[in-house]
Amino acid sequence: MSEERRALLKRWLNNGESRLQPLTFPQRELWEASPLPAADISNHICCLIRLRGFVTPQECEAALQQVVERQEVLRLSFLPGRERPLQMIRRKFEANVRFRELSSANAQPDAIEALALEIFSEAFDLVQGPLYRVHILRCSANDHVLVLAIHHAIADGWSLGVFVQDLVTAHVQGLMGLSRALPPVPYSYTEWGAAERALWQPSELERRAAFWKSHLSGTGRLWNSPKRPQGASRRPERWVSHISAGLNVAARELARRSGATLFSTLLAAFQVALSRWTGAQDILVGTPVANRNMQAVRETMGYCAGIVPLRGQIDRARPFFAALQSVHQATLSSFANAMPFVELVRAIGEQPAPGHNPVFEVRFALQNHPVPDVTLPNLSARLRMRSTGTSRFNLACEITEEGEALEVAWVFLPSLFSDKEMRELDQILRDVLADVCRSPEKKTAAFIA
Repeated sequence: MSEERRALLKRWLNNGESRLQPLTFPQRELWEASPLPAADISNHICCLIRLRGFVTPQECEAALQQVVERQEVLRLSFLPGRERPLQMIRRKFEANVRFRELSSANAQPDAIEALALEIFSEAFDLVQGPLYRVHILRCSANDHVLVLAIHHAIADGWSLGVFVQDLVTAHVQGLMGLSRALPPVPYSYTEWGAAERALWQPSELERRAAFWKSHLSGTGRLWNSPKRPQGASRRPERWVSHISAGLNVAARELARRSGATLFSTLLAAFQVALSRWTGAQDILVGTPVANRNMQAVRETMGYCAGIVPLRGQIDRARPFFAALQSVHQATLSSFANAMPFVELVRAIGEQPAPGHNPVFEVRFALQNHPVPDVTLPNLSARLRMRSTGTSRFNLACEITEEGEALEVAWVFLPSLFSDKEMRELDQILRDVLADVCRSPEKKTAAFIA
């Protein structure tokens, strides 16, 4: 760090402009249990928000400034420390927003995607901050695309919904001539982090670690340590398909009949599909959990989400209906013993390796965090994800409710898997789900052959 920057940081701390806090457990995961450096652009969460209605640059900046003042993570950066970095929270920070007029050619969907990719791919300065950027692209007088890139260390998927709600609320208040200040969040990210540190005492961590040492004993990799070609991009590709409304209804009915959940039903089908695709019998995936059990923290932006490993051992002789019930019980047990992933990795003694995620290499998620579509007189906002930092995994399957159907997003590294292979796996998943919903009494072997 340059002497000039050291002097600046010292001044911020001495005059009370900044305060220091320990990393939260999820933040520690990025520094201590990830195969990629924390500063890698793969840790960016990216989304596009379509704004319909007349807005001005001044109105956008004023609304975003209110959100920055309400959400402390938008004023947060990281100070290097002896053992690990510290959170450095600034008392004041100006909104980081740019407004661009687009020509008719640049306002086309492909051109907007290309421009958004440039915005997403610009690295953040983890010390200087801010660790987010907003670009508002004006396609026409009443049509804008807000491009948000934010570092995973200060946000998770839930945070995006909070961001949209706060931004729209601030904008509407401004149009109505109301107070420019949003109310403080009921529970700050600093308070959440302190509560988590108080909860996870060594005795509780040790008790839960015993479960995971036993539960994960003997697990192996789905692939024999796949190596990325030298110089290959870490940027994941995203390919989307859909599960029809009819199949969604059938999956929910199967879940009801078996006493399981939709998540467990989709997970069981995914395990069978992955077994059929890879030939493996022992399927280990990781799934995110929101970690926002208190109502007070639901309005708070920040990286709160955790990761829970889920292990499924395929028994070809067992009827799928019974296998689903077993998957459901194993899932409940894993969730009941959830612990900070960084501490789980340490407990089982696995060392993160560059480019190779510890414990598991496939992410499976049923996204149920609130990502609102806002519709008001003369204004609407629709948020859509682009990437969630999943490139540290080899493969991710993210399922989201979309009306009566389900959107299935496959996020994968093109240096490891081809588009053709992803389409093949997607078809297998939909075939397996349809077959098990139609004939759940059949032995699992029938759906793997």
